[in-house]
Amino acid sequence: MSKVLVVSDSHGLTKELEVLRERHLNEVDLMIHCGDSELMADDKAINGYLTVMGNCDFGGYPLETTTEIAGRKFFITHGHKYSVKTSLMNLKYKASEVGADIACFGHSHVLGAEVIGGTLFLNPGSIRMPRERFEKTYVILDLLEEKIKMSVYDIRGQELKELAFEFVLPKK
Repeated sequence: MSKVLVVSDSHGLTKELEVLRERHLNEVDLMIHCGDSELMADDKAINGYLTVMGNCDFGGYPLETTTEIAGRKFFITHGHKYSVKTSLMNLKYKASEVGADIACFGHSHVLGAEVIGGTLFLNPGSIRMPRERFEKTYVILDLLEEKIKMSVYDIRGQELKELAFEFVLPKK
């Protein structure tokens, strides 16, 4: 079993990213930042996060990336180039093209997760300026054999248990 922390849209926050890293460092196997950190790639606050470039970032990050952990392939992007605020269709095509089990993205600042065509699409919300919720959120995924457990946390590290969800997602 592996755990993955996913955060996005921190828009200049540094202390909060450091606190998240320290809080979960010994608990998770991978930390993902889905862009709009507004930090330079060598900033110590973003150290340890697999990060992509958002529309408010300055450079030094890839536009998108893939990685594998626990037999699951992740596709990570900010989402602005895929018009995620209007539809997940473009992102769905790209995730399918790269064979992703899980597509992580940000940009809309809206917490959400759903399985489409055998791929989990996950937006962890924003730890700076959430939309459609008051809580500033991030997500931890537990990658199990045939399912993925999603836990949602607020910026203070309190689990929002009512938002937890379990996705049945056999490995591809």
